[in-house]
Amino acid sequence: MSEERNRETRNRVIEGVRHEGSRTRVRAAGLLLTAAYLCFVAWLLLRPHYAAWVPAPNLRPLATIRSDLSAGAVPAARRIGEGLGLLAPLGVLLPMAGGRIDVPAFTSFARTVFAGLMVSMSLEFTQTLVPGQLFDVDALLLNTAGVALAHLLVVPAVRRRLRQRFPVPAAPHPTPTPASLTP
Repeated sequence: MSEERNRETRNRVIEGVRHEGSRTRVRAAGLLLTAAYLCFVAWLLLRPHYAAWVPAPNLRPLATIRSDLSAGAVPAARRIGEGLGLLAPLGVLLPMAGGRIDVPAFTSFARTVFAGLMVSMSLEFTQTLVPGQLFDVDALLLNTAGVALAHLLVVPAVRRRLRQRFPVPAAPHPTPTPASLTP
């Protein structure tokens, strides 16, 4: 008797969680991957670099990018690509960690880019505490642009496909109450 009751309860729970559970797993995976990636980036950027001479911090926008471009096409492409690619995975991981497919596109983009900007700014300011590391406003710009680019290239298409696969039920609209019945 109790085994049959347990089976019924288990089936009811599985049916109730089937669609929501997949979103929960995606969100949990997104949170775990985001945390792991941020730990990797922190390890990569916050290690001391001992050098006899360290240049001054760059506070002028596009100054480092201009100097990279004057050094030649290949080194410039490598440096700019590194700047764009460093935090680009956050453009996909942050919406994945949010776990919602019914968010408007602009809202998702704005939130993701703002979060990428804040992460990049935190890393840049934290780097000033590490020997041999310095603040570079161009790194901030490139990192944020990389987050935005990755988000625009991946997230809208994935969300569109997920909305087709798992339609989000529309919220019921409340019936308007006549003005004569309101207190």
